[in-house]
Amino acid sequence: MAFQVSPGVQVTEKDLTNVVPAVATSIAGTVLAAEKGPIDTITAIASEEELVSVFGKPNSDNGADWFAAASFLGYGNALRVVRPLSGAVNAASSGTPFVIKSTEHYSENYKDGQSSTGAVWAARTAGTWGNGIEISMCPNAATWEEVNKTTVDTAEAVGATVIGVAATTGFAVGDIVNFGEAGGYEYQVTAIDAGVSITIERYGTSEKSGGIRTALASSGVNVRRRWEYYYEFDGAPGTSQYISDRNGGATTTADEIHIIVVDGTGAITGIPGTSLEKFANVSVISDAKTAAGSTNYYPNVIYAGSQYIYWLDHPQGAANWGQTTTVAGTTARSTVTLANGSGTLTGGTDDYALTAGEVLDGINRFKDAETVDLSLFICGAESSDNSSGPNATDAINAVEMCTNRKDAVAFVSPHIDDCVNVASEITQTANVKAFMDLVPSSSYAFLDSGWKYTYDKYNDTYRWVPLNGDMAGLCARTDLVADSWFSPGGFNRGGVRGVVKLAYNPQKANRDILYKARINPVCTFPGQGTVLFGDKTAQTKPSAFDRINVRRLFITLEKAIATAAKFQLFELNDEFTRAMFRNMVEPFMRDVQGRRGMTDFLVVCDETNNTGEVIDRNEFVADIFVKPARSINFISLNFIATRTGVSFSEVAGA
Repeated sequence: MAFQVSPGVQVTEKDLTNVVPAVATSIAGTVLAAEKGPIDTITAIASEEELVSVFGKPNSDNGADWFAAASFLGYGNALRVVRPLSGAVNAASSGTPFVIKSTEHYSENYKDGQSSTGAVWAARTAGTWGNGIEISMCPNAATWEEVNKTTVDTAEAVGATVIGVAATTGFAVGDIVNFGEAGGYEYQVTAIDAGVSITIERYGTSEKSGGIRTALASSGVNVRRRWEYYYEFDGAPGTSQYISDRNGGATTTADEIHIIVVDGTGAITGIPGTSLEKFANVSVISDAKTAAGSTNYYPNVIYAGSQYIYWLDHPQGAANWGQTTTVAGTTARSTVTLANGSGTLTGGTDDYALTAGEVLDGINRFKDAETVDLSLFICGAESSDNSSGPNATDAINAVEMCTNRKDAVAFVSPHIDDCVNVASEITQTANVKAFMDLVPSSSYAFLDSGWKYTYDKYNDTYRWVPLNGDMAGLCARTDLVADSWFSPGGFNRGGVRGVVKLAYNPQKANRDILYKARINPVCTFPGQGTVLFGDKTAQTKPSAFDRINVRRLFITLEKAIATAAKFQLFELNDEFTRAMFRNMVEPFMRDVQGRRGMTDFLVVCDETNNTGEVIDRNEFVADIFVKPARSINFISLNFIATRTGVSFSEVAGA
């Protein structure tokens, strides 16, 4: 504290309550080629329903990887997904192909209309899923409804579907028309012959066939025309209260428009023409506000509220749109005819065939341990064929990423061709071993033996899915029911979910071969289900770290204590600081010991390892010795027969 130079009372506080915090050990990551969703960014997913919502449903191109991710979510609720940049592009209303990778990418490159795509609208994410989305704008009251649009200029008999009119200007396909018939019958325009006629079908009924119900006179019948989505909104767009208050209520300042987003093909909802989103009475003035004070400028409203589209530019003919209230004055803003304000999104493409480089780019999104919290990594995407599971290059890259981080474990399954539809178990064993021999030695990797056959409820079929998503999930569930330093294998915690059958169910002799090769067998036992029957890491060197429970124990200890140790940075390296560190770490270690994570420990942080030379180098050293608890892999039961008259005390020590 500072020295006082005159009498007074100075109050200070010192916080000596530092503790070792709890750390997450159940966060999984994966790289997934998906039908939609943000690209080149890490997205948090908490459930299978959210996986569907953000990244779309599985299909024949990505089903294996998708269900590996979904399998993990059957055990845990913290998944991080990266959709890598590939050849997919966004569906758009016009223009050359382009890709909007994420919300951040849109904000930096498209949000203010600074791009030159030539499109007014684009799908929210890249992929064919956006093809067929329709956007319709109603920019003014005239577009909303015209009571005396024009007149029928030829006699039309009952049932006629082609109606001759005096002028077709202003009609649009989809418009709702009425010819003053008794009963108020309405029809929808399906085609326009410029300057000659409109083609109609019945509107508001499931029976679309058939034309007019009442014969029309040769002339003088007024046509009432309404916007296609007239009945989706409460009234015509006009002047917002915000603009009215600032321009003396002048009606020529009409700034409101209506926008509707429709599932034109039914690909999203299953029903063509279903309304997806509606934005009523939004403004074309850039500084317009709602009564609650939030922005009412239509690009901003779309950006914040739409799940399906992005705004890219104002339509042709909207000369005054985007101006501020002051600049625009009382100029009419929405009494315009738009050339391209409405339209259908097209041109979106998918790309599920990821290259090794694209997969590596996705993996590298997880490599920074300081900014990305990760505990488990599901190696799922394969170069050039996503449905076939991980290949050796992807597995090597994933293991290297986790090894460099030193706080996450990569989970690897063999290639589908190594075990699925392979007739001989001997061949399956040889194939799986040969594949896993390519994976480098590391205690930060976990290798399993195969694939499971599971039901795909989204496509009403069955799929082969790699087991690595389940293996990562078993670790997450172990964290929930026990602790990270318990083994995820065995009948107590190793039950695998959603298994119709295994592609490869190794017997004892083949399990011996696999286990010696660092591969953890997954087996189905009659009456006992499918179980993870091993807990080895991919480390070839025999040590405590060749077991997953020990590796995850040390990850937990290292991550938690390292997080707490950051608060010792730039403190003085003296006995007070060292004692503070010991007093912080030792209770945490005793807690882990009490929860069966270790049998004993020792924390050394004193002058013996913080010598003068260490202190002069501005270093701080703490040595933490741990005797980890070991899992049981081998059980010996010795049954000894004795003669009737022999005392057990005589033979018990034999």
